[in-house]
Amino acid sequence: MWSYIIAKSKSSAVIVMLMLLFSYFSYFAVKGDRGFLKYMYLQDKVAEAEKLNENYDRQKDELEQKVKLLSSSSLDLDLLDERARAVLNVIGDDEFIIIDEDEAVE
Repeated sequence: MWSYIIAKSKSSAVIVMLMLLFSYFSYFAVKGDRGFLKYMYLQDKVAEAEKLNENYDRQKDELEQKVKLLSSSSLDLDLLDERARAVLNVIGDDEFIIIDEDEAVE
């Protein structure tokens, strides 16, 4: 009888140890430094960074277009006049300025 109890307790101990090991690895697979929740957090950060990158690419393209219009090969006189007035902060006596709050001033 005593040997039967010892044999059953050994097999139960193995099962308990296996369950504890499974629980340990399951916990860290979900909540660990390299777990599923961290993966989801990093995916959100990557998506946010990609949106920011697209915004910067768009701004870069707009600035490149303005530089292209100000180049000597294709000079846009209206844009040149606008930039000169903005940089020098001058207007004519018979002119007035309408400031658009939505548009960023460089």
